[in-house]
Amino acid sequence: MAGLRRAEAAATAAQAGRPRPERPRLAHAASHRALVAAARALHDRGFNPRRAGNASLRAGRGFLITPTGMDYDAMGPADIVAMSLDGTARGRRAPSSEWRFHADILRARPEFGAVLHAHPPHATALACLGKPIPAFHYMVAAAGGADIRCAPYATFGSRALSRNALKALADRRACLLANHGMIACGADLDDALGLAEEVEALARQYLLALAAGRPRLLPAREMAKVLRLFEDYGARR
Repeated sequence: MAGLRRAEAAATAAQAGRPRPERPRLAHAASHRALVAAARALHDRGFNPRRAGNASLRAGRGFLITPTGMDYDAMGPADIVAMSLDGTARGRRAPSSEWRFHADILRARPEFGAVLHAHPPHATALACLGKPIPAFHYMVAAAGGADIRCAPYATFGSRALSRNALKALADRRACLLANHGMIACGADLDDALGLAEEVEALARQYLLALAAGRPRLLPAREMAKVLRLFEDYGARR
């Protein structure tokens, strides 16, 4: 994604002229930069104001995650925290307070390489109503099923929130979190960011449709057909 590449370049450029902290190991330096770029991309899209939200990227047997309570404009690659899937953290910063559901999702879903958590306005508005996104549009299938579920509310950073998120993500790549926000997962950061954008667009469209009347939902048979078609969507010949 060109926007993510530009954000990654900006993340690197922002460090120029500053005292250089100890560099991450070369094997992970590009991953650190990419994670900062993805976090800034969420911020730049209006999905995460200032310090809200978080992002993670699978790395070896563990993962990298954005730090807690840090403005995206000030964040650099050396601020990224390395974690094991059991919750052990390594780095000069404390990990995001939501590290638990990142660890649990990456452990339970080996097909995911990246997890993004955001508070985009339309998806969060639906989450605050406790509403899932039903099959009002065929693109709902982009999240992996016939709907995008809304996980029940639990306090941020808690085991209960992680359990609720995992259940809502069963056979899905995205979900809403009641009175909180959304989670989008993907094979890599570009994939997860693209899905986050798609879910927010769907949330906006669904809210507009609700304001105009009662949306007509696609039947389960049609959504099953769309899901089969999506298995090869965008594949190279």
